[in-house]
Amino acid sequence: MSRVAHCIDNGPMEGFWGILKRQMYYGHKFTSRQELMHAVCSYIHYYNFERLQRHLNVMTPYEYHEQYKAA
Repeated sequence: MSRVAHCIDNGPMEGFWGILKRQMYYGHKFTSRQELMHAVCSYIHYYNFERLQRHLNVMTPYEYHEQYKAA
């Protein structure tokens, strides 16, 4: 987190949690904390390693990052 009243880095995380809730939480009924934790971990893996993004030249965030490191 940034300093108080300087929340410039808070925006991306707020956006991520909003996407996570819309795509995997709302409309689902979780019966245990363990089930919820597994669902969140699975979604984060999907978000980083499987989800193609048009603005990343139709690559996953991980692929794009690896390509950037190699350059």
